[in-house]
Amino acid sequence: MHINITSSETGNNKGSSAALVRYLEKENRRANDLKREPEYWFNQQRQDIQPYEVRHSIDQNIAKLMKGDAKFFLINISPSENELRYLVKEYGKEEARQQLKAYANKVMDDYAKNFKKEHVKGNDDLLYYGKVENHRYYTHRDEEVKNGLAKRGERKPGENMHVQVIVSRKDITDSVRLSPMNNSRGKNQTHSLKVGQFDRTAFKQRAEKQFDRIFSYERELKETFKYANTLKHGDYEQKLEMREKEHEEKMLKQQLKEQQIEQQQKEEMRRQQYQNVLRPGGR
Repeated sequence: MHINITSSETGNNKGSSAALVRYLEKENRRANDLKREPEYWFNQQRQDIQPYEVRHSIDQNIAKLMKGDAKFFLINISPSENELRYLVKEYGKEEARQQLKAYANKVMDDYAKNFKKEHVKGNDDLLYYGKVENHRYYTHRDEEVKNGLAKRGERKPGENMHVQVIVSRKDITDSVRLSPMNNSRGKNQTHSLKVGQFDRTAFKQRAEKQFDRIFSYERELKETFKYANTLKHGDYEQKLEMREKEHEEKMLKQQLKEQQIEQQQKEEMRRQQYQNVLRPGGR
């Protein structure tokens, strides 16, 4: 599970959300996708929200924000290919899409709670809009495009369904400022009290655990945020400890696999013995 919080895919969140909303409508504008029902925006209350409603609501919810202040943030919720294959296997393609929307609403509930603000207790206190994207597309930054192996704008292979969420800088009442970029954790207490301290690491770990709990997903160590974060930011001892845990998990999986094979062989042997007894002249 990859979750990222940024200013905007279009690079600017200090003005109108119009450019970002239009960018996230790209799949609905593609010729191949016009043959089916458009992918509407959603939140915890509705699943049929039009793009103009998103733009208007976000752009109007900016009381007392200065020209240079962020007006909204973009949250990218991207399950791994393993997680997506699991969802599709469990629910089918269309229902997996609906389940991913419900999960995104749970993630936004945790987003609200992570601020630890008195008047922001859940996703009902937020102004946000989600959009499921079914594919990813090559851009000029991808190595495949640079090396001439793919063209800009072409679909990337594999399962790539994910959710993009635009969330307002202000709460639903347009009175409380909320910034997920403030992770002072007590170093700047005055600022934390004003905009709400946000622990991005805790948020990502919580989202991962929510996925596992909701969908009964058995996550391997290498799939965890803690594993990736440790290998990227941990010191030598922390990385070594994580590698040792990875080796232990691998050995345990191999042991369980061997036990299963042994059990299957015993069951097959008993089945053959039973069939021999049932044959004429068998003992």
